[in-house]
Amino acid sequence: MTRLPKWADLALVPLISLLLAGAISAVVVLMLGENPWETVKIMVDGAVGSPYAWGYTLYYATSFIFTGLGVAVAYHAGQFNIGGEGQAQLGGLGVALVCLALPWPHWTVALAAASVGAALFGAAWAAIPAWLAAKRGSHVVITTIMFNYIAAALIVWLLVEVLRPTGQMDPATARFAAATKLPTFQTIPGLDLIFTKKVPANVTFFIALLACVGVWLLLWRSRLGYEIRAFGKSESAARYAGISPVRVIMASMLISGGLCGLMSVNNVMGEAGRLLQNSSEGAGFIGIAVALMGRNHPIGIFLAALLFGALYQGGAEMGLWTSVPIELRLLLQGLVILFTGALDTMVRMMIAPFFRKRGAQ
Repeated sequence: MTRLPKWADLALVPLISLLLAGAISAVVVLMLGENPWETVKIMVDGAVGSPYAWGYTLYYATSFIFTGLGVAVAYHAGQFNIGGEGQAQLGGLGVALVCLALPWPHWTVALAAASVGAALFGAAWAAIPAWLAAKRGSHVVITTIMFNYIAAALIVWLLVEVLRPTGQMDPATARFAAATKLPTFQTIPGLDLIFTKKVPANVTFFIALLACVGVWLLLWRSRLGYEIRAFGKSESAARYAGISPVRVIMASMLISGGLCGLMSVNNVMGEAGRLLQNSSEGAGFIGIAVALMGRNHPIGIFLAALLFGALYQGGAEMGLWTSVPIELRLLLQGLVILFTGALDTMVRMMIAPFFRKRGAQ
């Protein structure tokens, strides 16, 4: 197959994949009796047409950045972490336990402690599949998927039997103290001039940006990052060079789980103010698509997270103002995953002849 230029691999292939996914979704919209163009306009306006819309898009994108980065770190080590959903749910448990443990004096202190708790709980949930892969040769895809279901059942049991306050019917923890409430965009000086209405986007977004920088520094500017990428490219060559497979697998999976766990700070602490069932809201699975579309690079992941945040918010608006069900956004997300993952080679084959002809001239 013709080797594509780097710009085509990073930008053109994902763009074509997105257009193909959109074209199929447009056919579905037509079959439902709606105008695809009008539907797209509603989605775009609902996602990025106003500061209020951006406030929701950035809120969703924040979660997807964390889980996308988590998937990417593991992927560079040759480990396909499908367990981000469970790791995010356990991260939410870490946030809740920290926020309920002490009378925190200020949100900054609570945020630092909750972030540590979220990362530790997420990393701990990834540690068992990592150890099974490193020491027993278990397939990390299978074990991490299984741990998603275990995490969901564990959270339900804890919320119903252990953490639910006496007399409360909701399967949820008590509400966190007011001092732990994170500032949202409409309360941050400077941003309040743009975001005049209440939106869920909060300071966790800036932590997500720092996480992008941190992952870039880890993977491309550190010895551990070099070992992770070398092991992911060729395990046999890495072994020959003296790189420990156990160290790389454990380190990459723990970092991956910690990043997925950090996602819950945004949802549990920043928006809900307590731990609810399914606090991860599917972000663990969407993170896989974000990492694939972003080519497992922090910049690409950031841009892909914005796209999926817009799809999430725009899909909600579409379901509100048209007869098209909100589940169509799941179809579009699934098609993007299909084309950027399973059919990535097909997309490359479609455009390869163009570059082959240019190279022959």
